[in-house]
Amino acid sequence: MTTIYIVRHCKAEGQAADAPLTGLGMNQARQLVDFFSDKQVDYMVSSPFVRAYRTIAPLAESLGMDMVLDDRLQERILSGHHHPEWRDMLRRTYDEPDLCFEGGESSRAATSRIVGVVTDILAGKYANAVLVSHGNLISLLLNYYDSRFGFKEWEALSNPDVFQLTFAHGTPALTRLWKD
Repeated sequence: MTTIYIVRHCKAEGQAADAPLTGLGMNQARQLVDFFSDKQVDYMVSSPFVRAYRTIAPLAESLGMDMVLDDRLQERILSGHHHPEWRDMLRRTYDEPDLCFEGGESSRAATSRIVGVVTDILAGKYANAVLVSHGNLISLLLNYYDSRFGFKEWEALSNPDVFQLTFAHGTPALTRLWKD
């Protein structure tokens, strides 16, 4: 059996790749150490964005483990241009997985990236892995394993958030664990 804990990063100061965690976000990252204290984590992989890997750095330090930074866990780019109606655009991509705005990435392509990371974790035979990424990309992964997870559920995600994806005999089971 393999369990993958899918973690959305803690509160951050922005959306840029180098945006740091806020003071609250740093406190949340320390809370995650307690949250994972009984999980026997044996692998950690994170987006290379600062807000993602700083979310799990305190846990890695407390366990004396290295984390792997994986570019496939970077946030999805919806469009190469700023659009005031970006939320409506994002909503459409849940219903139209091949929809790709100029300079952006379709839901199908982004899903393929993050599912590839999950596939690699499963091939690595880890028992309890932590995967840290960003809200939109995580929502696409959750949708892959549970089609009921869509735009509305993306809106309800918190920073941080934690889901448990368990594979027993090849069958995935998904549970939300984080309680604000």
